[in-house]
Amino acid sequence: LCEEDCLSYFKDLNTCKVAGDIFQDNAILSNPVAGLMVGILVTVLVQSSSTSTSIIVSLVSSGLLEVKSAVPIIMGSNIGTSVTNTIVALMQAGERNEFKRAFAGATIHDCFNWLSVLVLLPLEVASGLVSYLAKVTVSSFQLHSGQEAPELLKTLTEPLTRLIIQLDKSVITAIALGDESMRNHSLVKVWCKSSSFVSSVNVTAAATQNCSSELHCGKDSDLTWITQNISSQINTEKCRHLFVDSGLSDLAVGLILLASSLMVLCTCLLLIVKVLNSLLKGQVAKVIQRVINTDFPFPFGWLSGYLAMLMGAGMTFIIQSSSVFTSAMTPLIGIGVISLNRAYPLTLGSNIGTTTTAILAALASPREKLPAACQIALCHFYFNIFGILLWYPVPFTRLPIRMASALGERTAKYRWFAVLYLLVCFLVLPCLVFGISLAGWQAMVGMGAPFAALTIFVLLVNLMQSHSPTHLPKTLRSWDFLPQWMHSLKPLDKLITKTTALCCSPARLNDPDVVVVTPDTTNIKPESKKQTQQWYDNPALSLPEEISSEPRVFRLRGLERCNSTPL
Repeated sequence: LCEEDCLSYFKDLNTCKVAGDIFQDNAILSNPVAGLMVGILVTVLVQSSSTSTSIIVSLVSSGLLEVKSAVPIIMGSNIGTSVTNTIVALMQAGERNEFKRAFAGATIHDCFNWLSVLVLLPLEVASGLVSYLAKVTVSSFQLHSGQEAPELLKTLTEPLTRLIIQLDKSVITAIALGDESMRNHSLVKVWCKSSSFVSSVNVTAAATQNCSSELHCGKDSDLTWITQNISSQINTEKCRHLFVDSGLSDLAVGLILLASSLMVLCTCLLLIVKVLNSLLKGQVAKVIQRVINTDFPFPFGWLSGYLAMLMGAGMTFIIQSSSVFTSAMTPLIGIGVISLNRAYPLTLGSNIGTTTTAILAALASPREKLPAACQIALCHFYFNIFGILLWYPVPFTRLPIRMASALGERTAKYRWFAVLYLLVCFLVLPCLVFGISLAGWQAMVGMGAPFAALTIFVLLVNLMQSHSPTHLPKTLRSWDFLPQWMHSLKPLDKLITKTTALCCSPARLNDPDVVVVTPDTTNIKPESKKQTQQWYDNPALSLPEEISSEPRVFRLRGLERCNSTPL
């Protein structure tokens, strides 16, 4: 309930004043890579692909953005929307196995979107396939402009949000359309009611004008005057919200709302995880797990995944937010109620369901801009359809499941990897690629081509190392000839462990509430060793590595049984 309103207000306050300049300068967004990164960053900021795609559709319908430039931004919004459920997965970092499953379930959305973009974006740039199909579809229907579709969540939350902030939409529209006279006006709405009145004023006219045909006209010596009616408005009632008389700038109000909305969002996500963990346990979890993960009997087992897609699309259509649906599903994956194989089609269906928001927004466009708005909305739909056709029907092509599983295993072993992944994929990498793309095609190709070639080479060598190492030279049969930091995360893990250990000053070693845990297995019987190894129920970890390679861990008294790393 908080993401659709609180975060959208920050978007309106701080980005609308520069939106007109950015989107009118098509030299920036004519580069598809720059457009892709803009879509990622904007969606990460507003935490909803439904919101960002609706903005893009509105820009296309107003003529500020071309369809060709908007397609990469739509693709980027699909990637950025998965940041929310990745944050939700961090809430389950307290238990290794739950964290492994939850992080894999969250990143399966990322893997699908990145793989789809890597295939479809070059195809779209080269041939314009997605935009052409959308154009053909729009031309085959007789579309008529309609009213704006009602937003169910906004109807529930608007009474509360109107008490927090109200925005002057006329100023937002004028700034987006490039009206320079409105650039210094505040977006915070102060007056909610006004009355208009008409007054008669005498205006001096040209001396040569003939008053014989004018009803309200007269002459006074050498002057000719005409009576004109002038309408004016008087503000009568102020709005009632927190910032009506604050005197703060738009930037200050936006930063306050951003901090508050992020706090509310994180609190809501944490409560979702806690509530689902407490409710879905025992027999309830077993029943739900049996219902959701059950396949149809042979030979109709393949229909189960497509039915899950329909379920995910329907639920997302009802709540009008794929972020909410996938975020609620992430803790269920963590506690084992939903398997990763079943979460994959549910996520794909959610991608389809979120496209309906953009289509409904496009149908409310003006008549002259209706075809272009519907075309970009259908581009979002076709992008997800082609992605499903690439990475789902054939079991061998379901690479996102294997990629997400590998990320989950890595994160269970090194928990800090989840934070690093979040920062790199959704902040550092988009900003870096966007900056390089602004330097032009030469710089982007010069830096991107060697990186892409090295990535392909590493992937091929890893594939051959696991399947046919005899066909490789002896040097390339393993990566041991490289420095350890280039093929292992252990050096970085040791560095982070030492850094976090600095938080425990030497003075705290004498604290009675601090206990030094040093596992000792010298006098443990073989049967006890098996039981001890079961405590680390994680295939990514081995007991000798956990015991011998890690430094001493400082834990608070009462938490000795917690199975956690120093971070």
